[in-house]
Amino acid sequence: MSASTFRVTHPIPGARPAEEGAAAPARVVVPRPVSLTSTVPRELVHRASVAEVMLTDWERGDDAHFTVAAQWPRRHGFFDTVEGCHDPLLVAETVRQAGILLAHAEFGVPLGHQFLMWDLEIDARREHLLVGATPASLDIAISCTDIKRRGTSLAGLHYRAVIRREGEVAATGAATFTCTSPAVYRRLRGARIKDGLPAALALTSPAPPQAVGRLSPADVVLSPVREPDCWQLRVDTRHPVLFDHPLDHVPGMALLEAVRQATSAFLGRACLPVGIATEFIRYAELDAPCLIQACSLPHHTDGRERVLVTGRQDGQLVFTSAVTVAPASG
Repeated sequence: MSASTFRVTHPIPGARPAEEGAAAPARVVVPRPVSLTSTVPRELVHRASVAEVMLTDWERGDDAHFTVAAQWPRRHGFFDTVEGCHDPLLVAETVRQAGILLAHAEFGVPLGHQFLMWDLEIDARREHLLVGATPASLDIAISCTDIKRRGTSLAGLHYRAVIRREGEVAATGAATFTCTSPAVYRRLRGARIKDGLPAALALTSPAPPQAVGRLSPADVVLSPVREPDCWQLRVDTRHPVLFDHPLDHVPGMALLEAVRQATSAFLGRACLPVGIATEFIRYAELDAPCLIQACSLPHHTDGRERVLVTGRQDGQLVFTSAVTVAPASG
């Protein structure tokens, strides 16, 4: 397997979401020419835009071990280079996509089911994130544990990922998710989605882009507030990457971007977050202010700075994230 091929006869679940009580979807074959580079079907990683699909292939080792291939572009419209390196949030997005891909393609979760990510962590090695003369081709070893089933259906699992680039470990990651049928999700979220998608709060003014490590105000996800080291989450549901498709809540990757921007603002410089360990406690709702707060953590054992970022909404903790920052370059 390589990042430039897609197997001709790899089966994937049927393209239509399963209805509650319906028979299991048929497994179909998607033919792909092996001589061309291709991403995996965008539906298998919950993306509307093909341009946002990072994965290119996958292969089963056994029931709990898989290899996934991916490619990072030299320049991305949102996950831009940081200090000459691929954006570490690309690592997080790649790990997220890998778990969803395998849930659908190897564990038989029908398209249309909802995923609840409970935690996501990454640990990146700066020297292997440097942008080269070609896109970064990656081989990702995935090991799944704590596999839970509801009858014959997958209910959730934990997985770890080792991302190699040219044979060297560039990053590691881990995540835990559960998945639910559309009917169960409607019951779970009924108060929020009974009349369709909730309307987001009016878009608030962005923090200065340079203060949060960004170039464009359109990519800023924090708004200033009066409290020190605090910001309001700025939710722009029109953002083409963070809101690649309509959602009834703020997606986890938008929260991770808020974590990165709050870390930069707290430290007073654009920074390279080489370690992020996030726990998602509840949904971040679109129609209520979410307060983002940053504070210092004890330095890493090797002296690297660490920052704790939290999100609270209606007085309740939404997420916590511990960030390890690479030393400032130059």
